Amino acid sequence: MIIVTGATGALNGSTVEHLLEARPASDLAVVVRDASKARGLADRGVEVRTGDYADPTSLPAAFAGADQLLLVSSNDPHADAVALHRNAVEAAAAAGVGRVLYTSHQGAAPDTPFGPGRDHAATEALLADSGLAWTSLRNGFYAHSLTWLLGDWRETGVITVPADGPVSWTAREDAAEAAARILLSDDAFDGPTTLTAAAAPTFTEIASIAAEVAGRPVETEVVGEDEWLAREVAAGRPETMARFTLGMYQAAAGGFFAGTDPLLGELLGREPRSVHDLLTGDGPA
Repeated sequence: MIIVTGATGALNGSTVEHLLEARPASDLAVVVRDASKARGLADRGVEVRTGDYADPTSLPAAFAGADQLLLVSSNDPHADAVALHRNAVEAAAAAGVGRVLYTSHQGAAPDTPFGPGRDHAATEALLADSGLAWTSLRNGFYAHSLTWLLGDWRETGVITVPADGPVSWTAREDAAEAAARILLSDDAFDGPTTLTAAAAPTFTEIASIAAEVAGRPVETEVVGEDEWLAREVAAGRPETMARFTLGMYQAAAGGFFAGTDPLLGELLGREPRSVHDLLTGDGPA
């Protein structure tokens, strides 16, 4: 049996849809915090179980019988993500799960300036020490983030950033489909498994793509970290969230998101969606 957590969210919810295209609903179960939100899946014959990473006692039964367990990472910026993930990994071991697949990030590293990347690295260490068979899906940075990171470039012709660096912007839908294909594969995909788009453009290069899309000049303005933070706070953004985002730019400048890998395209059987596709609205990203 394949068990999927976070199945009412955008990422793993999409993976479940792809799994249902290939497997009967009886082969799947989902684990959610609020079963009422998964009523549509229950109506289609998917077993819905209740479990919460914050409640360790709820997890062993929720994970029971899993040949493969897809664990979605916590997306709560205020939570202790590593502690939550530890609860899930320990419960998976207690339940005798055959393999854990964890939605990680390409930039997972103990020394990255981007907070979630450090959490992912720590979680991968937990998995490595767990005794479980495991796969870490190191997805590229989700491309839909660009819709707000780029600001109102269509009106201003300017993309303002505090630092520039390459990022393998990857469509979340592509990553979700690839996760399903890995779950359905006979291959083990042991350990860290990188899933990225084919290119890692800098913001300066994205400005060139944007100019091509818009048919007029678009430039990148690098204002520096202190000025960027001041502008964000002056615009009403909480400083903690501004600094959180700054860590992403710092990691990009440090090369943490620069690598690309052909595996995503091989799994999909097509070229992954690109930044150009996102800016032109050519398919989901």
